Amino acid sequence: MILIGMPGAGKSTLGVQFAKQTARDFIDTDVLIQVRENKTLQQILDESGYLVLREVEEQVLKSLQVERSVIATGGSAVYSRAGMTALKCLGPVIFLDVELAELRHRIHNYEGRGIARRADQSFEALFEERRALYLQYADVIIDCNHKSQARILDELQNKLKE
Repeated sequence: MILIGMPGAGKSTLGVQFAKQTARDFIDTDVLIQVRENKTLQQILDESGYLVLREVEEQVLKSLQVERSVIATGGSAVYSRAGMTALKCLGPVIFLDVELAELRHRIHNYEGRGIARRADQSFEALFEERRALYLQYADVIIDCNHKSQARILDELQNKLKE
């Protein structure tokens, strides 16, 4: 199962919980990038720019060879057609859909969070750009607005049974 969505959507938080509930491994691709590069995402952005971060992300996504895993991707994974194609071979792609106002409430460190984006790109513009890609790649869409984590986890369970 692959989780996609905006930064702050809950991919890592829900992914860990779902992996525990279903006896699966948990993989956070942002962590894999940081370990591979021995730098934080923000350091990669500061030193090399967002396009280099996206290139590294694509390499990491294409290199994954796992089974029975919950994979939380970085918010920019959907910019890589090759990366998303590789991920779709590993399981269903689940879009955790959270409205812009809620994401704004959750994200307090937009400038320093390590988000792969153009320097002049607002959070709103990034949201609009990425949301179209999330919808394009999603096998399942989970509306996460105004729901508890427990309810979202139940919905994930139900969707995977279908």
